[in-house]
Amino acid sequence: MLSSPILVSLTFFISLPLVLLFSPQFLTTSYLPFTSDTHDHTLFRRASVTAAHTTTTTTNNPKIAFLFLTNSNLSFAPLWEKFFSGHRHLFNIYIHADPSSTVADPGGVFRRRFIPSKKTNRASPSLISAARRLLASALIDDPHNQYFALVSQRCVPLLSFRFVYSYLFCNSIHSSFIEILSNETNLYDRYVARGENAMLPEVPYEEFRVGSQFFVLARKHAAVVVRDKKLWRKFRLPCVTEEPCYPEEHYFPTLLSMEDRKGCTGFTLTRVNWTGCWDGHPHLYTPSEVSPGLIRRLRVSNSSYPFLFARKFSPECLAPLMEIADDVIFRD
Repeated sequence: MLSSPILVSLTFFISLPLVLLFSPQFLTTSYLPFTSDTHDHTLFRRASVTAAHTTTTTTNNPKIAFLFLTNSNLSFAPLWEKFFSGHRHLFNIYIHADPSSTVADPGGVFRRRFIPSKKTNRASPSLISAARRLLASALIDDPHNQYFALVSQRCVPLLSFRFVYSYLFCNSIHSSFIEILSNETNLYDRYVARGENAMLPEVPYEEFRVGSQFFVLARKHAAVVVRDKKLWRKFRLPCVTEEPCYPEEHYFPTLLSMEDRKGCTGFTLTRVNWTGCWDGHPHLYTPSEVSPGLIRRLRVSNSSYPFLFARKFSPECLAPLMEIADDVIFRD
């Protein structure tokens, strides 16, 4: 006897949340983009278990997981498509898109790579949560993901995929590339922003660090992040001062500095121009500034590590960047 269409539909809608909860998900933004606290709890637990059984290895096919954190369209998708071209077996893409914004699926290598997400706000713990969701999703999805690069919709590559891949995996000890600073002038103000003793005893001031929110983590350090509960309980507390405390710039450097400082380079691979900026927003490059000379300058750092990515570029920069992509950006 055939089942009633109403019964079939009802069964589908009842079972759908369970399917979404217990399986890796990569969805277009038109399909259930929101995540829940229950989903997050399950996600981090599964990622922790997965990571415990699949630590950093010398796999024959290591991959880079590119984690796109965005609240607007991926305007530079065509440039990234060119960057990824010909290397499909060496990378994975994961996108956390603020569900309160309308973010289109750009198709191509980005097609259906959206993960269930929550609303994000600048200078809030929501950005930490978003990055942790991306890391957890990538850990669960593919054991070959050995590096995890967090980028934004305003980030662009400065070198070819071939160069980036070789640079990371020639690093035989699998260090993480994350900025870790301890001597910033406003560090104490940021530390007491939740209350004078709010971070104690888990995070004494001497252990408090700051750095860029954009990083490239080795798998072992991605696992540290997703299984952490102790520091997260402190950094998720709201700030009570008038000045923003930018928790996303402190949680990851502090956690990894306390857990494995020697395993981190202390430097980010994403170039940001803070010259003349005072309101918490870096310089925004415009089309008139894009040139071969700019790309070459952005690659150069004050350390032995080159910059592989850069931000912050306006969406209008896509056309001039595409014009110099083959002859400059992706010519090593």
